[in-house]
Formats: sequence, C-alpha cells, structure tokens
Amino acid sequence: MKKISDFKTPQEEFWAGSFGVDYINRNESPQLLSANLSFYAAALKMAGKISSCIEFGANIGMNLKALRLLYPDIELKGVEINQEAAARLADLIGPANTLQTSIFDFEIKEKADLALIKGVLIHLNPDMLHIAYEKLYEASSKYILIAEYYNPSPITIKYRGHENRLFKRDFAGEMLEKYPDLKLLDYGFLYRRDPVFPQDDITWFLLGKS
Repeated sequence: MKKISDFKTPQEEFWAGSFGVDYINRNESPQLLSANLSFYAAALKMAGKISSCIEFGANIGMNLKALRLLYPDIELKGVEINQEAAARLADLIGPANTLQTSIFDFEIKEKADLALIKGVLIHLNPDMLHIAYEKLYEASSKYILIAEYYNPSPITIKYRGHENRLFKRDFAGEMLEKYPDLKLLDYGFLYRRDPVFPQDDITWFLLGKS
C-alpha cells in the first residue's frame, strides 16, 4: 500500500486521506444509483453492448454498480486511490479487479471496451493531465467516456473551502486534439435540477477509437 507521503501531487494526498473517506458518505444513495442508471443508458446508447469497463477513480463503485445492472455480463475493473473506498470497491467487483493506486501510477496490462472517468479529472493536478489522458487512451479498446465539469478554457475554483482542488476545462477537447484517431460519438449534459434523475452539473462526452 502506498503511503500518502509517496504521492506525486498534493491533490493525490488530498483524496487518499480523510477527505476521500468523507466523500464516500456523501455519494452513496439509492437515488444516485437510479440517476446513474439513467445517465449510462443515455450516454452509452451509441456504443451498443459493452463487454468490459475500467473506471479510473471508481470510489466505492456506484458507477460500476449501475453498469452491471445495464450489462449483467460485463467485466469490471476499478482504479481507486483511497484505501477505504478501494476496500468497499473490492467487495463489489472482487479484489483481483480492484487496484488501489493513483491513476498516474496505474500500469495498464489489458484493455477494456470502455475506459470511464466521472468527476475525477477536475480534481487532478493540471500539470499531470497528460498522463491521465494517456492512461484513459491506452486502457480503452473501443470507447472513452468522460463526465466532468466543463469550461472552454482552464479555470480553478475553490472546492469545499480548499484551494487548488478543482479545475474546470475542456478535457474531452484536449483528448481529441492529443489523439487524432479519437472521434466524438455523442455528448450531453446532466442537470442538478432534473426533476427525476438529478446529478451534478456535468457535461459528458463519448469518444470512440477509429
């Protein structure tokens, strides 16, 4: 297990520590699961059947739980930096499919149909984003789904009283520019005031490898 002092960035230390544990309790509910089901049914419509998925920043697996309901035979893997969240994730998808590490240190040994990241890129050190993009690209054999706060140009926002912990930008656009073989297949927006399936104000992008 990696010690907090071993991480490359203060953002990694932040999420590996007590704040990451507190996040678990704020993001576990039947309402979130139903909202996730609605989201993935819409966001993956253009992808057809998904046989395997790896999620970066999987936390306790609320996204993967929804994907398993949509695709009962799907093979799931998750990368999670927080020890307590990773233990919960292992209960859901199995210890062999759970990798407790930073996205920057994760070693890709096999590809999945879908590489997924939701609400994670916004919390990474901007100087390290090129590594995160590479991991997403290399882990995918077909599709990449990015769901994050969007802004056309990079900006930094205070996050729950903390400085330099939330960054908004055009993550998908940067990946499309970095990898010419990626194509934009679909995109959309989740709204916190949705009367049935509210989530954060997140913009999502489904990218496909050509």
